[in-house]
Amino acid sequence: MADVASNNQYSIRPNYKHKFKPAIVTRLIHQVLAEKLTGVAYNPESCSQWTREISDEVKARLKGLELSRYKFVVNVVIGEMRGEGVRFEFHARVSALSNSRFLDRSEWDAGVYGTQIQDVFMNDSLFCVAVAYGVYYY
Repeated sequence: MADVASNNQYSIRPNYKHKFKPAIVTRLIHQVLAEKLTGVAYNPESCSQWTREISDEVKARLKGLELSRYKFVVNVVIGEMRGEGVRFEFHARVSALSNSRFLDRSEWDAGVYGTQIQDVFMNDSLFCVAVAYGVYYY
């Protein structure tokens, strides 16, 4: 009976090799944005399709990193460059269930359980902001 209990191990934190690494993810997002949007002019009818394609491609590449037990969410916004300022913010509120209680934002260790990475692409006619959230699922 003691052998069975000692073999049960639960991982509530990823080891370093399987951690969501900001530098790698930023480069990945940057590559996707450059591939999809270089030389493209803003077209409001095509933006919906472009955001889906970019989001799907970023998610596929994130899954290719083989970060087991991570769930990914990708948010993409495309807008027209008009010479006016634009300000917007992305906020993620993630609650993890642990020991029958919710961890609030102050208790949530973003570096361990999840993080958000963003990149911006701009040309003469459009801007695009892509944000990827990686949340460790334990």
